[in-house]
Amino acid sequence: EFKHILVGVDDSEDAQLAFRYAINRAKTDHAKLTIVSILEQDNMNVYEAMSKDFIHGQRADLEEHVQKYAKLAKQFGVTDVTTVVDEGDPGEMIVNDIIPAIKPDLLVIGSISKRGVRKYFGSQAAYMAKHSPISVLVIR
Repeated sequence: EFKHILVGVDDSEDAQLAFRYAINRAKTDHAKLTIVSILEQDNMNVYEAMSKDFIHGQRADLEEHVQKYAKLAKQFGVTDVTTVVDEGDPGEMIVNDIIPAIKPDLLVIGSISKRGVRKYFGSQAAYMAKHSPISVLVIR
């Protein structure tokens, strides 16, 4: 039984599956659920990355998107739901910054990022599975 579940979300189908698993598990275990999404700056061109307005807009959109996930989790019956939005490399941010800060006991992630490139599993999900200090469940 887990007490605090951290789930990583983006727009990919795998992330949707991970989210569905996480809310079911959180409800069953009466666990706290934290929903995290990371704004990846390497997906921006140099002009976008230099623009504070662009990054602020992207981050605001992402925060709004994550709030929708939180609302769904609450509607489903998960009582303790929080969200985290940050910027950087998703794998490194989640493993090195977010997990130590919020201390969950399970990380649930999809196997493929929103880029839809199968090899992407190698860089994010595999990184988190290898380096995470807590159990990682990779959903496909």
